[in-house]
Amino acid sequence: MLNWAGLVAVTSALWASLAFAENAPGVTATEIKVGGTFPFSGPVSSVGTTGKGLLAYVSYLNDKGGVGGRKINYIALDDAYSPPKAVEQIRRLVESDEIAFLFSQLGTPSTAATAKYLAARKVPSIAILSGANAFAQFRDFPYITTALPSFDTEGRIYAKYLKKVLPPNAKIAVLYQNDDFGKGYLAAFKTVFGDDFSRRIVSSSYELSEPTIESHIVNYKSAQAEALFIAGTGKFAAQAIRRSKEIGWKPLTIINFPSGSTAGTIVPAGVDNAIGVVTGTFSKDPTDPKWANDPDILNYRAIMAKYLPGADIGDTGYLIGYRQGMLLEQLLRQCADDLSRENILKQARNFKDLVLPTALPGIKINTNETNSKTWTQLQLQRWTGSTWELFGEVLDGSSD
Repeated sequence: MLNWAGLVAVTSALWASLAFAENAPGVTATEIKVGGTFPFSGPVSSVGTTGKGLLAYVSYLNDKGGVGGRKINYIALDDAYSPPKAVEQIRRLVESDEIAFLFSQLGTPSTAATAKYLAARKVPSIAILSGANAFAQFRDFPYITTALPSFDTEGRIYAKYLKKVLPPNAKIAVLYQNDDFGKGYLAAFKTVFGDDFSRRIVSSSYELSEPTIESHIVNYKSAQAEALFIAGTGKFAAQAIRRSKEIGWKPLTIINFPSGSTAGTIVPAGVDNAIGVVTGTFSKDPTDPKWANDPDILNYRAIMAKYLPGADIGDTGYLIGYRQGMLLEQLLRQCADDLSRENILKQARNFKDLVLPTALPGIKINTNETNSKTWTQLQLQRWTGSTWELFGEVLDGSSD
């Protein structure tokens, strides 16, 4: 006589084992392993708060039961913003920890150093925190999607804005970090200004190892530049803003999105020194009174208070990481039970009119087979001395 209960149990177990065989390493019935690297130490450790914000949201998710019945075992390692260290840590995540996929790797240099290795192992690197436009080119980097506005998109927005509001012959100073990060913005300015670039733009670069960039600011004042664009991280943006004030130079100053943090840049620069500074954003500012009763920001505050008590929520790095956690949640929900690396990559390129809480009104995520960029829109905002004031419309790189 057939034991139907036993047969059903065996069949179910067989189907379950076949399903997991089709999934990526690191996937079980109760867990999925995901990894990422962040500069928790080193010259840009200030942006390591992004990784901490992501971990806080993952802890919140896991306390709710995870996604689809699986807890997320997120392994975050420190690469100190060093490409050799990044290679070492990524190999550990793939070969020793056996992650299903990489999510939210931070930094252009570390991504550049590890992209070929990950592609050779066919490991997706989803929602990297780099704005290098090259990584969004599907044919060259088929295993990567990005989660920062590209340096090209952002740079074009700022260059077009300056071209519009300044006199036709006004000089513009561009201070950029001497790596792919800073050079990406410079390239965007070259595209927008074309033949006028050499006549209008006064540019110089700095190394991360430099203790200060103040001499650049003095030189820009001597060149009688009427505007300053800083393509770097918060530490150096703060130095530039503060030094400009000290020497009595009052250019129209723009800082890029990665350095557009109230706590990480504006406060160290001096809140009064930074009055009039402009940057682009796609995010609600958790310190701005106009969002004080906003449900998204209230949830953010509550979750951070529980899972990362003491964190300065004025540091937008935490919010970026928190929102990365929401993007990871959405990705896993779309994947459902098919957690093969092929489907993970497919779903990362299949977000349709996705609105993530804490993003500004009107900003949506749309990815597809020809667009690997999560964020393609920004709105400009100006520091008033106490808060950021939004102005203009939502823009993208093709906006006039």
